[in-house]
Amino acid sequence: MKGAQPPEETLDPADWDGLRALGHRMLDDMIDYLQGVRDRPVWRPVPAATRAALDEPTPRGSTDPVEVYRQFREHVLPYPNGNIHPRFWGWVMGTGTPLAMLADMLASGMNPHLAGYDQAPALVERQVIRWMADLLGFPGDSSGVLVSGGTVANLVCLAVARNAGAGFDVRAEGLQRPNTPRLLVYGSSETHSWSQKACELLGLGDGALRRVPVDEEYRVEVEALRRAIAEDRAAGHRPFCVIGNAGTVNTGATDDLEALASICRQEGLWFHVDGAFGAFAALAPSLRAAVSGMERADSIAVDLHKWGYLPFEVGLALVRNPEAHRATFATSSRYLDATPRGIVAGGFPFADLGLQLSRGFRALKVWMSLKAQGADLWGRLVEQNVAQAGHLRERVLREPRLELLAPVPLNIVCFRYVAPELDPAALNALNEEILLRVQEQGIAVPSSTVLDGRFALRVAITNHRSRREDFDLFVDAVLATGAELTAD
Repeated sequence: MKGAQPPEETLDPADWDGLRALGHRMLDDMIDYLQGVRDRPVWRPVPAATRAALDEPTPRGSTDPVEVYRQFREHVLPYPNGNIHPRFWGWVMGTGTPLAMLADMLASGMNPHLAGYDQAPALVERQVIRWMADLLGFPGDSSGVLVSGGTVANLVCLAVARNAGAGFDVRAEGLQRPNTPRLLVYGSSETHSWSQKACELLGLGDGALRRVPVDEEYRVEVEALRRAIAEDRAAGHRPFCVIGNAGTVNTGATDDLEALASICRQEGLWFHVDGAFGAFAALAPSLRAAVSGMERADSIAVDLHKWGYLPFEVGLALVRNPEAHRATFATSSRYLDATPRGIVAGGFPFADLGLQLSRGFRALKVWMSLKAQGADLWGRLVEQNVAQAGHLRERVLREPRLELLAPVPLNIVCFRYVAPELDPAALNALNEEILLRVQEQGIAVPSSTVLDGRFALRVAITNHRSRREDFDLFVDAVLATGAELTAD
């Protein structure tokens, strides 16, 4: 006689009331955490005890969730990179909102699979994409897909551009095809590093990325672009895409998008706009002209967790031509066939627009936030951030010990502390030390860049919690730290 079968198990709790109590405590703690963010240091190093606590053997048995949460509160929650803080301006990061945090919880609780299916979450994502097309000046029938962020959104768009412009069936023949002209893409020397990664991953190679010089305002030189395209055509290559920047990562520069759109139309090239954060200038009436021409693009990539102020991760790839978009990614498998009725009615449209089959419900936090807050408020916050950049710029210009290192066309301010007695290398080292001390003291977190060989403190403002007083406090800290380091 066979032995008795072991009882079947589940990951649902045996004590639902206990989990409910723990969940309420987590929610209260996180709302308190967000409400009190200004009272904490922006960042602090992870102590040795926490590093040791987080370096442990693989757990084989179970632990009470209350104890696991205690460990989270002690060793994880106090030591993030700090990007939700009002004085975090490093790189270009978003800050999140309490409402969107709750939306992420709801999305995780529902846990729908967003390849498609006949379900309300798919309708929410379609609605979000239509809203984004409307806000960015694209036709209502444009194709779009929500992805993890700007790098993947740009990769998706460049893949569509490559397949549309190659002159042969890339999906069927690949890039091993003999006697094929080299496919080339153009962007300014200030274009984000996603472009190199994308060219490499798409089989084009880094050499296919033509880096065009920029002018004194860090915008692509339009005539240099024209010459590069003409020279490459004469050499037997096949240009297929131009990347325009709506807000570069170093300085916030925006290329002349109208001129780039016209060149692409004249040359028969795909026009892609990397609008990871700058595209949302279109939401602000006073800034819309800065991205004029973006609406003429064939594709746009944008990060909603930057100037959409949403929690990580959510980006958008938006493509004007739905057929070209779908033709790049759509596949056919018997187990994915659509049915005339039932749950698979309508098929798997989102899976046909990008790399992922398994997709989470990213759209919910966008949908809830836009409905609750409205695009006009987002636009006012973008204007507010740009005004704060202007305030910081004026403060830098007023201080004899500070030097502005680049124009401030949008929301990024690059400057340094100056000490005339120091040579260029020593001055760079001084500014790097100022940056590190300001970060390590938890005062503020700017990041850095190097412009014309000069180390710059780089302040990128996509933070809805920042106030002008925060920038004044930061400048005061830079001046005090610089004076301390240069004192005899």
